[in-house]
Amino acid sequence: MTFNEGIRTDPNRIKTSRGGTGAAVGGIGGLIALLIYMFTGVDLSGVLGGASTGTDTAGADLSHCVSAEAANQYVECRMVATAESLDVLWEEALPAQAGIEYVMPGFQIFEGSVNTACGQATSAVGPFYCPADQSVYLDVSFFNTLETQLGAENAPLAQEYIVAHEWGHHIQNQLGYMSQVDLQDTGPTSGAVRLELQADCLAGMWVRHASSTVDPETGVTFLEPPTRAQLEDALGAAAAVGDDRIQMKTQGRAIPETFSHGTSEQRMRWFATGYEGGDVRSCDTFSISGSDL
Repeated sequence: MTFNEGIRTDPNRIKTSRGGTGAAVGGIGGLIALLIYMFTGVDLSGVLGGASTGTDTAGADLSHCVSAEAANQYVECRMVATAESLDVLWEEALPAQAGIEYVMPGFQIFEGSVNTACGQATSAVGPFYCPADQSVYLDVSFFNTLETQLGAENAPLAQEYIVAHEWGHHIQNQLGYMSQVDLQDTGPTSGAVRLELQADCLAGMWVRHASSTVDPETGVTFLEPPTRAQLEDALGAAAAVGDDRIQMKTQGRAIPETFSHGTSEQRMRWFATGYEGGDVRSCDTFSISGSDL
């Protein structure tokens, strides 16, 4: 999706950091850790190093991220503009549709590794949400991995979908779903799968409304309506991280009883459900039967 000329963005919305030395990620590294833990909304203390001993230093300079031109040209600026669009949408939608006041999550772009309230993570973990500090963490190098190792297009709406999915975990945290799910339980109808599919749906909801969400500072809508090709980019990213596709890549076969995120078909379908339904109620994956999931 393309940001509209005339919007103004605040580079201070996002923190940036470069990781120092410290606890490693529990012996799990590289592509396997990325495939297993990407997009997770769970407490990461069980898979990350425990007490972090590293020191994060200042990261990339985002002072140029103040306009649509920058957001359409630079990935880091696209993250700033996407975050602001998500903030405005949920600031309106969450009270209106769920009767809950929106709490703005933290958002940090990191390089290499990062210290969080859930432990220390490296870039191998992929994008994640830490409920303990209500923050989204992302190393933008993941977008290259999305294309080179997972087979999806490294396109703007695919990138924005990833951010919107992590924001979906924050919304779930506010709605109380995350505390209700037994994340040790896996399988095609497990709470973990329902949590991930709901986050996909909430991301689709954002895409639905992004072109009518107005920058309160300028009165200009943040984004142009998505084209069919752009929607296919987002759907391709959702499909690339399905449990069945990931397991086929890493193990040569899919094992449904170990699913924790949903199949490629489910992830695309629930993204489409959010896009077509456009509200929180349409994304209730917890009240439907397993056969309809």
